[in-house]
Amino acid sequence: MKALFKYFVTAAVPLIISASESSAQQQQQQRLRLFYDKPASEWNEALPIGNSRLGAMVYGDPSKEQLQLNEETIWAGGPGNNVPQNTHTKILEIRKLLADGKPEEAQKLSNETFPRKAPEGLHYGMPYQTFGSLWLNFPGHTNYTNFVRDLDIEDAVARTSYKVGGTTFKREVFTSFTDDVLIIRLTASEKRSISFSLSLSSPHQSASVSGGKGQLSMRGTGSSVDGLAGKVNFKGIVHPVLKGGRLITGQENLEIQQADEVILYVSIGTNFKKYNDLSGDPEKKAQDILDRAVKVDYRQALASHTKKYQQQFNRVKLDLGTSAQAAKTTDIRVQQFAKAEDPQLVALYFQFGRYLLISSSQPGGQPANLQGIWNDKLSPPWDSKYTVNINTEMNYWPAEVTNLSETHEPLFAMLQDLAVTGKESAQGMYKARGWNMHHNTDLWRITGIVDGGYYGMWPMGGAWLTQHIWQHYLYNGNKNFLKKYYDVLKGKALFYLDVLHKDRSGKWLVLSPSMSPENSYLPGSVGISAGTTMDNQLIFDVFNNFIDATKILGVDAKLSDSVKVALDKLPPMQIGQHTQLQEWLEDMDKTTDKHRHISHLYGLYPSGQISPFRNPDLTEAALNSLKYRGDKSTGWSMGWKVNWWARLLDGNQSFKLIRDQLSPPVGEKGQGGGTYPNLLDAHPPFQIDGNFGCTSGIAEMLVQSYDGNIFLLPALPEALPQGKVSGLKVRGGFEIDLEWKDHVVKKVTIRSGLGGNCRLRLAQAVSLKGDVKLIDAQGENNNLFYRVRGIKAPLKSEKASLDGYKLPETKLVEFETKAGGTYTFYN
Repeated sequence: MKALFKYFVTAAVPLIISASESSAQQQQQQRLRLFYDKPASEWNEALPIGNSRLGAMVYGDPSKEQLQLNEETIWAGGPGNNVPQNTHTKILEIRKLLADGKPEEAQKLSNETFPRKAPEGLHYGMPYQTFGSLWLNFPGHTNYTNFVRDLDIEDAVARTSYKVGGTTFKREVFTSFTDDVLIIRLTASEKRSISFSLSLSSPHQSASVSGGKGQLSMRGTGSSVDGLAGKVNFKGIVHPVLKGGRLITGQENLEIQQADEVILYVSIGTNFKKYNDLSGDPEKKAQDILDRAVKVDYRQALASHTKKYQQQFNRVKLDLGTSAQAAKTTDIRVQQFAKAEDPQLVALYFQFGRYLLISSSQPGGQPANLQGIWNDKLSPPWDSKYTVNINTEMNYWPAEVTNLSETHEPLFAMLQDLAVTGKESAQGMYKARGWNMHHNTDLWRITGIVDGGYYGMWPMGGAWLTQHIWQHYLYNGNKNFLKKYYDVLKGKALFYLDVLHKDRSGKWLVLSPSMSPENSYLPGSVGISAGTTMDNQLIFDVFNNFIDATKILGVDAKLSDSVKVALDKLPPMQIGQHTQLQEWLEDMDKTTDKHRHISHLYGLYPSGQISPFRNPDLTEAALNSLKYRGDKSTGWSMGWKVNWWARLLDGNQSFKLIRDQLSPPVGEKGQGGGTYPNLLDAHPPFQIDGNFGCTSGIAEMLVQSYDGNIFLLPALPEALPQGKVSGLKVRGGFEIDLEWKDHVVKKVTIRSGLGGNCRLRLAQAVSLKGDVKLIDAQGENNNLFYRVRGIKAPLKSEKASLDGYKLPETKLVEFETKAGGTYTFYN
């Protein structure tokens, strides 16, 4: 009978833990920790750690531990752009063919001018590459018990514990944010119990391993691709520090015998200094970092690392409640999430996204690439480059709203580089001022076309990336920051000012040739087009950002006027025959199109040109477009959909997409999306953008600030009836702490960093009272960070049938704040 009872309890859908249970148990289950009862059998089960420059995947095998290692500047190839020569005339010919109504011929010429495979003397970007792996081989540790491995994202440390015989062995692994090395500490419950050998391996043919002076090192050079010789030289050093025992140095390995404790320090250096400068000394860099690190006591090193990490991570707390699922291993929770009650996994997944961003993007380093910094291959999927027709941008969607503004800085630094290299493509390909790039770049800041004339003929990558500069300003209000990056914004405005031309009707200014990323509208993969909806939306933002920046900084008034004239001639958005938001300038959408890119919904999110309250017709059209495309897709696409449904104020559908995403992927090919056992996003295969997209989407469900106000709980799903969040950031320098119960706001605390008017949108039934009196809001918000840009009325097809967009009942209230002030309200 007891066995039967146990079966029914574990097989049933877990119940939410009641308030009567001990706070200790609650606290344990709310820990932000990925944990497992077996070692990783493959890369997608290993646990990621990183300090932005160095990354490692920890497998946790007792007998043969593998730590797969990355350094952010180990890329193939070397300095140089990929701008093709003598293509301007062909681009004009493609434009004319489109204007003459010959899209098939235009696509054919685009494909011939920019072939799918890079022609001789040109390349389509270089891949990000692994350093290699560190191996720890423990004889006699194949039979073990009491195994646990975990990644605690509250202190950014991976741990493994197991027992062999009567001895408990433990490992702690972290990539230090303060000492810039990978540190591994091995301990045992019995003295003289730690015996193992160390080795290094790498898929780089150039790599060579050597031992000497009590250290193990590996040097090599990045690969050659498309005829471009590898120029990145790297050097890695492993330095063991023993307590007791003996160290034996071999030619290609190290052996440790009968130690009480071992601390391993791993340092990696390259010759990379800047995208056009490889004058560094990798050996000196690696050794200098190592020499400093080994002088720091381990406990102090761990404490300093954790403190620096937590300065960012601890800014935001999220509590969505817990359940019995939280006691299960993380892989099982992912397998069962679709049918189980597990709100704590949602909070863990949200915070894991923040952990990944902190761990892969810090000031002074490179931006997070397609896999963050974690990659075990020489030729990873899509080269693990910076794909800027969605993926790189999505990586940084959580940066501002989840209070990690400084993680944005590597992206801004890359934009300064691209504003230089992008002049080559702007002038060479388009005979235009300013700067330009297409849909991909890499460590070398290439700005030419990548992957040929079908995927690559999209001169909008810089337009999208520069939105991050403007959003950072809106969240932080720093004029010095805006001044620093003003020329980047100006260069984009100049480029589009020069390349826009009249469309076939003569009514509008459009960009041609271009495309709606990776999609097509005619058989035979014909996607080349003029005046796509996403292009128009992006240029609308580029021009408005520039105009607003000139006013704030008091510069370039005459140029601003010229840009305003062009802005007024951009096409409006259009509602097509299927009552959809048109993807192209002409009404060519198909209701059967299930393409992963739904680029024309950029105006809904992240841009915010479409608002349910201001533009209900466009909102309804966007909703229909989203419904036609369906839910299931690639991981990053489903991450984007979480945000779209939140902007559509449908929290249940947003949560449904989170359920779809937090499910195991099916295979390594196709477009099934999902989440691997280590919580990394599956395209499949692994891409990190889906993690970041879902993190920003969860924040978007709880608070929005794009529409002239701060909307509290705009898209709260039924599955999350109670919870609390603290530290979310919104425009105008405000920080929000929020508590809710039974889907209703109960308490809100607002910290004002910049002062100014604070306007809140609340459910009609909510009545907040607190430190100051809330008054009914009238007219537009006078806080300039909440100024809403007006858009043109949409054009509507005669065949469109609008039903009207149903809005929730809400009200707008506001109060004046002072910089540094804190204001608390209760319902």
